[in-house]
Amino acid sequence: MHRFVIYILLLMAFLLSPFTLKAEGDKSRISEKPHVPDSILQNIFQFSPFYSKIVDEYKADVYLKGRVRVHKSNKLVKYIPSMFRLEKGVNDYIIESLSEMHYTAPDIYNRKVKALISTFARTKGQLTDLTDFLNMNIYSSSMMSDKLLSPLDKECSQYYTYLLDSIVDEKDIRRYKISILPKFRSTQLVKGYIWVNDEVWTIHEVQFDGKFDMIEFRLNNIMGKDGDEEFLPVKLNLRLFFNFMGNLLEMNANAWVKYNMVNFYKGGERRKSQKKHHHDLTEFYQLTIDSTSMITDRSIFDSIRPIPLSFDEDAIYRVHDVRKNKAGWIVNDNNDEINKNKSAEFFGQLGDVLVSSYNVNLAGIGSVKCSPLINPVMLDYSHSRGISYRQKFKYNRFFPSGRLLRITPQVGYNFSRKEFYLKGKLDFLYWPEKLGGIEVDAGNGNRIYSSVVLDKLNALRDSSMNFSDMNLDYFKDIYLNLFHRIEPVNGLMIKFGASVHWRNLTDKSRFHLKQFIEQAGGGMLHKLDFRSSYNSFAPRIRIEWTPGLYYYMNGRRKMNVGSNMPTFILDYERGVKGILGSNDEHERIEFDLQQKIKLNKIRTLSYRTGLGLFTKMDNIYFVDFVNFKRSNLPEGWNDEIGGTFQLLDRRWYNSSRQYWRGHITYESPFILLHPFNSWLGMIQHERLYGGILFMPHLNPYLELGYGIGTHIFDAGIFVSSINGKFDTVGFKFTFELFND
Repeated sequence: MHRFVIYILLLMAFLLSPFTLKAEGDKSRISEKPHVPDSILQNIFQFSPFYSKIVDEYKADVYLKGRVRVHKSNKLVKYIPSMFRLEKGVNDYIIESLSEMHYTAPDIYNRKVKALISTFARTKGQLTDLTDFLNMNIYSSSMMSDKLLSPLDKECSQYYTYLLDSIVDEKDIRRYKISILPKFRSTQLVKGYIWVNDEVWTIHEVQFDGKFDMIEFRLNNIMGKDGDEEFLPVKLNLRLFFNFMGNLLEMNANAWVKYNMVNFYKGGERRKSQKKHHHDLTEFYQLTIDSTSMITDRSIFDSIRPIPLSFDEDAIYRVHDVRKNKAGWIVNDNNDEINKNKSAEFFGQLGDVLVSSYNVNLAGIGSVKCSPLINPVMLDYSHSRGISYRQKFKYNRFFPSGRLLRITPQVGYNFSRKEFYLKGKLDFLYWPEKLGGIEVDAGNGNRIYSSVVLDKLNALRDSSMNFSDMNLDYFKDIYLNLFHRIEPVNGLMIKFGASVHWRNLTDKSRFHLKQFIEQAGGGMLHKLDFRSSYNSFAPRIRIEWTPGLYYYMNGRRKMNVGSNMPTFILDYERGVKGILGSNDEHERIEFDLQQKIKLNKIRTLSYRTGLGLFTKMDNIYFVDFVNFKRSNLPEGWNDEIGGTFQLLDRRWYNSSRQYWRGHITYESPFILLHPFNSWLGMIQHERLYGGILFMPHLNPYLELGYGIGTHIFDAGIFVSSINGKFDTVGFKFTFELFND
């Protein structure tokens, strides 16, 4: 519990932490600057979309050098997952890398790290991941993988104020320095300045200050002067601050880019793929990271370093060598430095397991990854489910032929219901070109009641429907799904196999069917063969079709990357008696349609609709839909919050032989709260939810909601109604802190 309190304190510290970086000049100087004339802004907005697409492809070498300075630290820093390991008494660190960068339009970046050295005991860390800063097209309407809204975009300009700082004439070029200020506080807006050239309206230099996740940054980007490099950055300067709960870390990084090939868009149609299938993007994803060939030896790196180290930088390496030799450090297979002192090594690894995602590479066997044991990301609260916790593990084994074995067990516990959940999935990809594989999925599902209850429900009027007044016989459910899958053509996935369920009465001492039958009026119910355990075996087929699905080939393995079209899903199963002790006969069919539409760089609209039906039932059976069900483990912002009902009692999911449901979700960084920016600038996204459900006794069930998303937590408030009458109000809260 005390660790949970620590995380709450970390959350409060983030909400109250001020920006470290300051805008140039004071407010009095800024207020004296004139606004930029509309003629200049319109030229910038007119040319930026063209320049954002003018480069069709490039290949470049990137040299990156960063220095980290620990200004203040305390014991709380070790509770921050994904933070690189700090050494006691060491305040200066350095990291260098050489990479190959391959860019293909639109906005596909592929970076291959050829060499990497550092003085960190573990190179993975929140502050040293600079990928988003390197993958930046300053002319684009959004930057850093759509995390920041560009002030050069006309649509985003409504969120910025533009002031004319100065004008400089150089030969035949006039340059304008334009100061940029956000109109309100937001993690998706930046402040700073740009230098823009007149006539052609290209950008010479930009400097942006901002804050995203826990990192405050200042990015200075210098563009090429002319030729092929005019529309591309040649040097980047980064200043990053990590200021959190008494821990202040600073990183100063520089990147130099040398372009080996630049191809420009020449009008007409953009360069087409040479592949026969126009959805094949393989040639745009040619580079991959090969850790086995990556240079990590400093003596070799010294011979290929393009820019010499300064005296201070070299001194950091020399001091690190002395310290490492004294302590007896060695380098493991992950290129992480570990202490040969067994006691120190044990407690260091124990700390990693507790607060960080943990990776173990087993030579010739595979790799294991598990989420931190002490991790609020795995904690979830919702009105209908209460408090839940989960833990995930992942095992991966890659074969040279492109085949893949993946095992992903999960455990979870619901504190409100005092129920323990265990599930696991084994996936063996044996035909990587066609995504051919075998899936085995097993676990314990939600507790469920039999179809005997449905007959009682059908006899009730809507006004008398109350689950709390019913004495239900719950069954524990153990399930096993066996599938073979194949993608015969692009976008069409076919899965076929069987689903097996073993259901046992939760409390056999409360075997009160006789009383239940008497209350229901007898009749045909007397003829039912009611038991305390039921088995079912059902051959099953699932067809998923996504038209226009883009993909690329990673060696022999096909990697799907998305589509602009919806996904259609048909799921059918037929229960068969007599196999594996099955005493259940039923037929289930479900249809689902879902799509996420990107309205622009900052707004998305998602929808989902579906229906399901149980038919040909014989004797007692269990209404257990696949697409319409309540997950017993936490769901995050990017899972199914927009495709489920947050307030619907879980007993409703098994109360009808048929259903029809629909969901719609609208997401934008600015919907309702931006007028309150002085307090709520940490919010990254807002969402509006709508859901409707038709089934007996729910005609209809309506649920509306509003949610906010930050990198620390997701929260939502929902309201529901049944048959036109108010039902309840509830909340949803999920930690996203340090989720990697």
